Amino acid sequence: MKKQEVFSPGDPAKNVLYIQKGAVRLSIVNEVGKEAVVAVWGPGDFFGEGCLAGQPLRIGSATGITAATVLLIEKKEMIRVHVEHAFSDRFISYMLSRNIRIEEDLVDQLFNFSEKRLARTLLLLARYGKEEKPQKMLPKVSQEMLAEMVGTTRSRVNFFMNKFRKLGFIKYNGGLHVDSSLLSVVLHD
Repeated sequence: MKKQEVFSPGDPAKNVLYIQKGAVRLSIVNEVGKEAVVAVWGPGDFFGEGCLAGQPLRIGSATGITAATVLLIEKKEMIRVHVEHAFSDRFISYMLSRNIRIEEDLVDQLFNFSEKRLARTLLLLARYGKEEKPQKMLPKVSQEMLAEMVGTTRSRVNFFMNKFRKLGFIKYNGGLHVDSSLLSVVLHD
């Protein structure tokens, strides 16, 4: 499903989606055509849950950024399995964790400089802090996409990526590898 659109703005919101493998990005375009990447999801992530809260139409675009396998769960099925405690507990736990992450993203955007926001974004894309092992190599993410996610220019992302590489925090070796030492940028005030 690489580069394939999962849904577009205005599509009916009829299902919740679950990523079994790969990566998907959510982006939104404003009235003047400026695109912003709102999220990048990977294996084990749910998205499109707005249908459960009464959202009739999708407001953004979800697009595969790597080969991805996405499970569509119809809204009726999500409501039906709500009584299955193991699934329900997993879904609610996921949504609460994501809500905390969104709050952290907002604080990051409001109070941190672009270098720190970029470092945090790279660590999140590498899934540091998740229960499973972090990914050593990130899915293919362009500097333009990183700039959209961080809220800065591509040239600033390029500058910081070169700085991170020189400091040994990241490597380009058949893909982008993120070292756990990049945490020092996020933790340093």
